[in-house]
Amino acid sequence: MENNRNLFITIILSVIILAVWQYFYIGPRIEAERQAQLEVQAQQQAETPAAAGNGQTDLPSATAGASGASAPDAMADDGEAEAGRVTIETPTLIGSINLRGARFDELQLKNYRETNDKNSAIVTLLRPSSDADGYFGEFGYIGFEGAPGPDAIWSAPAGAELTPTSLVELTYEAANGVTFTRTVSVDDQYMFSVSDSVTNNSGGALALQGYGRSTRFSKPEFPPIFVLHEGLIGVTGEEGLEELTFGEIEDDGQYEPGKSNDGWVGITDKYWATAVIPEQGTSFQPRYSYFTDGRIRYQVDTLSDTITINNGQVAEFNNQFFAGAKKTSIVDGYEESLGIRQFELMIDWGWFHFITKPLFYLLDWLFHLFGNFGVAILITTVIVKAIFFPLANMSYASMARMKVVQPKMTEIREKYGEDREKMQKAMMELYKTEKINPVAGCWPILIQIPVFFALYKVLYVTIEMRHAPFFGWIQDLSAPDPTSMFNLFGLLPYDPTAVPLIGTLLAIGVWPLIMGLTMFLQMRMNPAPPDPTQAMIFNWMPVVFTFMLATFPAGLVIYWAWNNLLSLIQQGVIMRRNGAKIELWDNLRKLFDRSQKADDTN
Repeated sequence: MENNRNLFITIILSVIILAVWQYFYIGPRIEAERQAQLEVQAQQQAETPAAAGNGQTDLPSATAGASGASAPDAMADDGEAEAGRVTIETPTLIGSINLRGARFDELQLKNYRETNDKNSAIVTLLRPSSDADGYFGEFGYIGFEGAPGPDAIWSAPAGAELTPTSLVELTYEAANGVTFTRTVSVDDQYMFSVSDSVTNNSGGALALQGYGRSTRFSKPEFPPIFVLHEGLIGVTGEEGLEELTFGEIEDDGQYEPGKSNDGWVGITDKYWATAVIPEQGTSFQPRYSYFTDGRIRYQVDTLSDTITINNGQVAEFNNQFFAGAKKTSIVDGYEESLGIRQFELMIDWGWFHFITKPLFYLLDWLFHLFGNFGVAILITTVIVKAIFFPLANMSYASMARMKVVQPKMTEIREKYGEDREKMQKAMMELYKTEKINPVAGCWPILIQIPVFFALYKVLYVTIEMRHAPFFGWIQDLSAPDPTSMFNLFGLLPYDPTAVPLIGTLLAIGVWPLIMGLTMFLQMRMNPAPPDPTQAMIFNWMPVVFTFMLATFPAGLVIYWAWNNLLSLIQQGVIMRRNGAKIELWDNLRKLFDRSQKADDTN
């Protein structure tokens, strides 16, 4: 019994530590993100372009083909005027290609808005380098003077427009007679294909290297948390998955893994990402960088091996550029259809991806079946309960048998008193005789914890859950319950969460209260623990969790409340079948009797 108590207390304290961390760190961050989103439109209107950087040399100075050559590591002069644009219009994207450098530097996501307000601005992913939050993708070449890089002015047909049904052909003619013909196409989601044909009419052999890069001038306003990777990412070579946060690359300056014949490199935010994808099967050098010369910037890039093109010959270079939302079906689809190595890792499923991703697939399937992610969470909880029903049934049955032998356990305690060694020995003999597993009662909680963490991960990192409504006032399952008992759930005209210092403490909505009530009832199903410490923990745990989980995503709180209710019903049925007394009503009666006596005494 002592081991059972210690294990149970350890589990409870572990969850409380998570809740405290959520309350004091994640909760304020989520609230700050929400407030920042509400101000995005006003901020965008007030923004002024940052001053152009001078003296920045984004292209490598290394001789083409020479040992130690690297991909571009500096910017074109941001002060240069644009050379025209080619419009991009797809079912999911709107933007344009800057003909200076043939950059993808203006892109918005048509299906996503900055806030849950349907009238808010659509999400802007890519911006020109002249913007304070510049972010772009670019493909170019090094190897000879005049090779098309950031400053190159590409030509496009008049009225050219890039759509899923109409590709765009760009051309660039170098002074030495080398012609670059670029064909850009886009699918109906977020993948661009860039195919270059290089014709050498220079009169001699030509050594050339192609590069691709994604560069941004700012990082997320809020630092990343341990359940989510934001920063530089890639899968290449023998190293496989590489994840460098913005802070880590700032410390390292540059990281260059070994060469690779497949894979990709990118920059990822919580819900959005860009990725440079060289032609799979061709050798390239990946690199992750942080530059401080001129304007601070973060960059991932790839550099192909040197190719020699003889006079009169034509060489082909093929790359792809991903820029968009990290929607699971789309990311997985690209990995399968385009053969991109482990592209699914663009989404941070975490160490327990073998639980997290299947759980997401189940939720997503149920969502498409019922049309509501909240309903999908409720049904998923029932399915998980059904899968683990035999184990939970054994656990509750063992707990019920322990209630039946409770008088014998009391006799043993009274008989041996302070002689804990003899008492433990007698207890173990009793467990053996009655075929009781003293740890069995912990299994329902142990089962719930992995699912809890997996669901937390799904709610926090998947874009499918972003702004996903339930019913009534829950319009975003990935955000906390917006109601608060401290303004009578919206009846009083003020926002308790805006109170300095204690605002998060006052954000106790309807669903956290329901969760706390179900936990309270579940605790009262069992007799009061004889140990004062354990009894105190049991009494206060529902209250503590009500406050702590108020800052958790509403979807997670709904899951917990629903799971508690199902467990309550399941435990009651099993206890009746085993002839054990259900202590719920007696415990409630005693609780109110004590309250009444205390009032009478006062």
